[in-house]
Amino acid sequence: MKSTIQKTPFFFLLFFAFACNNLRKHTSTSHTDTAKVDEMNIMIPTQTCYIGSIGKDTIVLKTERFPNVVTGILEYKFYEKDQSKGEFDGKMNGDTLIAEYTFSSEGTKSVRQVAFLLQGELALEGFGEMEERNGKMVFKDINEIKFDGTLKLYKTECNQ
Repeated sequence: MKSTIQKTPFFFLLFFAFACNNLRKHTSTSHTDTAKVDEMNIMIPTQTCYIGSIGKDTIVLKTERFPNVVTGILEYKFYEKDQSKGEFDGKMNGDTLIAEYTFSSEGTKSVRQVAFLLQGELALEGFGEMEERNGKMVFKDINEIKFDGTLKLYKTECNQ
């Protein structure tokens, strides 16, 4: 009888040690796999900033490019006039950004479509005939947008 009692605690100790070791290995692997998945899902956008002026008016464009979308901030600082500042979401079509710009001006929130031709160190704002659709101002025909250089923005360092 003594030999069975002496063997039983040893057996439980051995089982407990084996179980804890396997649990530790499983937990460790599990965290590593999760970390790899998290690292793979983190997308760091390419950030580019532009600034331009016409007379005493200043325009600031900050873009953040992800694989399928471009987001950012657009600000029109008009001298002695109401300013507008807001965010945009859009897509690149070749070197042309077409985006929906949501902004505030004179205490009113509005949405309008914007277009920028992004060429290296330069961003040109596009202009064209606009119309209202579903409460938003949009280009009547995207193919008719003109990038005539009226408003040129130059690449600059991005300030937070």
